[in-house]
Amino acid sequence: MTALPSIPVLVRTWFGDDGAWAALAEEARTPSEDGFLANVTPVSDPAFEGLSVAALREKQTAGPIVSFLADEKTLTDAERPILAVWVLPRRDGDERDLEPFRVVPAELWSVENNINLANMDWADFTRSAGADGVFRGF
Repeated sequence: MTALPSIPVLVRTWFGDDGAWAALAEEARTPSEDGFLANVTPVSDPAFEGLSVAALREKQTAGPIVSFLADEKTLTDAERPILAVWVLPRRDGDERDLEPFRVVPAELWSVENNINLANMDWADFTRSAGADGVFRGF
């Protein structure tokens, strides 16, 4: 399978709607009202169709702490909830709950910036996610 760069990525894993992907990629590259921007590289390669969370973790063992998947749910749901995935390998004794969660595109910058810069912890976002597991901001 194709390699991924060792930087935060937004990987397209479903190829059923090119327009939805184009809109999502544009939204991910749009700064917030305060000028914050998610430092992610959109990746649209059919080699990654169906890429799982586990496979993303295997492909990104060096570089970012978090990367993102745009799966079928992301590209068909009205809110476009992107799947945030902790990709940095765990250290011995790390017992944190690092299960993936979803984030709306307008808040992608908050997750990417704060996790990859180690300003906030994973739990800060998962605790603030809605009952449906989607982070929509603090």
